[in-house]
Amino acid sequence: MTTVESADTTTIPDEIARQIVLPEGHSDDAKLYEAYRWLRENQPLAQARVEGYDPLWLVSKHADLMEIERQPQIFSAGGGENKGSHNPILSNQAGDEFTKTLTGGSLRILDALPYLDPPEHTTIKDVAFDWFRPANLKKWEDRIRETARESVARLVSGNRDLDAVHEFAVFFPLHVIMSLFGVPVEDEPRMMALTQDLFGVADPDAARDDVESLSPDAAAQQWAAAIADFYAYFDVLVESRRAEPQDDLATLIAVAKDASGEYFPKTFAYGWFVAIATAGHDTTASTLAGCLQQLAARPDILDRVRGDLSLVPHVVNEALRIVSPVKQFTRVALADYELRGRTIKAGDRLMLLFQSGNRDAEVFDNPDTFDIDRRPNKQIAFGYGPHMCIGQHLAKLEMKVMLEELLPELRRVEVSGEPKMIQTNFVGGLRHLPVHLTFA
Repeated sequence: MTTVESADTTTIPDEIARQIVLPEGHSDDAKLYEAYRWLRENQPLAQARVEGYDPLWLVSKHADLMEIERQPQIFSAGGGENKGSHNPILSNQAGDEFTKTLTGGSLRILDALPYLDPPEHTTIKDVAFDWFRPANLKKWEDRIRETARESVARLVSGNRDLDAVHEFAVFFPLHVIMSLFGVPVEDEPRMMALTQDLFGVADPDAARDDVESLSPDAAAQQWAAAIADFYAYFDVLVESRRAEPQDDLATLIAVAKDASGEYFPKTFAYGWFVAIATAGHDTTASTLAGCLQQLAARPDILDRVRGDLSLVPHVVNEALRIVSPVKQFTRVALADYELRGRTIKAGDRLMLLFQSGNRDAEVFDNPDTFDIDRRPNKQIAFGYGPHMCIGQHLAKLEMKVMLEELLPELRRVEVSGEPKMIQTNFVGGLRHLPVHLTFA
């Protein structure tokens, strides 16, 4: 997509732009958050120009993120009336061109909510919106709690050294979402592997054998290959649920019908399934792992919450803010717009930096501090506006239940090795977190 440069555009220094735009810049939290801080304090809304990428307005302030996200008619995810003309998942130019070769010219590789604009977005979101309401999720809490207790019971055996991500955080939310979804437990390892394929697109440790890792479009190749594998699995699931409906989320989505009374095209069911099977557990796992990392640094908070579990929801909210597992999405302006004294032109792309917004000192006192006493805590880890994550209440419930079961048993958390970040600038967090856990 071409961008017309405004006369009042300020370009971000190259080292800051590269730290934020390039996937490898996201493997070092300290440098990344320092780059975000520099933006907020010096150029909170300005263009990054990184070779191989479209020019991008980097949106770093909490208020600006909210202003943009509540106006999808101006700041589009999928391209507005020209569906598929914009990719909300940041890719380099080579990656976008590769995607077009697969789709016949469209950047909409997946019929999922992040790629859609209202009113289509509203129609598809309504398919499962009621299922994700807190009132409906309440009936699943006992099942979720039993799963949490089983996970904690496997951990509690005196002192333990383990990888908090690979041996704990990912399996609980994966099992919860797969069981509610209706995916057999024996297929969970396959879902885990495909999730790592999808979200580890720029991580050498997660590269697929069928992807040329050094090619300019390697990330797009891996993304597309993972989606194709998901489609192959979920096609069987759609046909199964349409033939024999069950009391699960997969059936609700598979048998959904449009205004004419016909089933939605299966690609929309695939889009739902991929989103639920990936973001439905990966973001929760990242936040749980990040929460343990914070409790290791703040044993006083761990002791306090162990003595008063009514504080757990505040721990969850602050963990979401400090971790911000969804790092960014991109939008395209459909019309000229004035924001923070700058003119964003129709056709300009914007990179929404949710992690930066969640550390905005104008909204959060001592923003780099893990503080469970923030009232109110205006974190936007789930986004804002129509694209706010539909699964936010389930994610919060899972984390609340797990911490309520885990923390009474836990005496200390110590980080025992070097944490490793996943190298992606879309979603994810810690890939490895070696810890030493001390139980009662």
